[in-house]
Amino acid sequence: MNAAQVAAIQMTSTADVAENLAQAALLVAQAAEQGAVVAALPENFAFMGRTSADKLAIAEAPGEGPIQEFLARTAERHRLMVVGGTVPLRIEGDATHVAAASLVYEAGGRCAARYDKIHLFDVDLPDATESHRESAHVAPGGRPAVIDTPAGRLGLAVCYDVRFPELFRLLVAQGAEWFVLPSAFTVPTGEAHWEALLRARAIENLAFLAAPAQVGRHAGGRETYGHTLIVDYWGRILGRRPAGPGCVVAALDRTAQAQARDRFPALRHRTL
Repeated sequence: MNAAQVAAIQMTSTADVAENLAQAALLVAQAAEQGAVVAALPENFAFMGRTSADKLAIAEAPGEGPIQEFLARTAERHRLMVVGGTVPLRIEGDATHVAAASLVYEAGGRCAARYDKIHLFDVDLPDATESHRESAHVAPGGRPAVIDTPAGRLGLAVCYDVRFPELFRLLVAQGAEWFVLPSAFTVPTGEAHWEALLRARAIENLAFLAAPAQVGRHAGGRETYGHTLIVDYWGRILGRRPAGPGCVVAALDRTAQAQARDRFPALRHRTL
């Protein structure tokens, strides 16, 4: 069996970066103790501010700053690969926007991949008073990202990206065997669509999917859905954490996945 353990971490992040990094350190350590070779943190793991603009004050230059140093040090300490949820990175020449960058660190501490969130959450929630304009302070990315990991070839996506299946098709075309989707889903959309969307992206691509999530109430009164999941290539749930900080660890059996892709060749049947 060609299987490797991966971890999806659930957090309740605050507006205090040091506090969040301490929480993340404990949870990554738990993942490593359970045998994970890749640990994925949720969207905004290091900072959930009171307002959307607050992230501008703690944004880092690419390649430097306490959040990125933490990710590098943590990966090296535990000798595993860390997917750093999203980190607000400064954009040269733009003082009003940041990139929501998902950074992947190798076990040696080197940043090996960066994916900037492409689809931004600019919505008025149906049947709710919530309104979000992520683009007010985040600039969209423009390029998919895939990287080799000890658990197979990984395609990166973030939160709202899950509603755009064409992105996941591009990742599979680049060889992705599994996806990581760091998220901070709202409660109304989470209750309505979270599990259905995750399982759909996994099923239609015959790919594993790990979705580390924010959960609970944050600064400014924002509430996130949680329900961190790891799903297999057939849509089966391998692990779930509905509430509270913690980690979900599951084995990705790539041999079984390869057999399923061979016997049920939906990916090869595409005509568009």
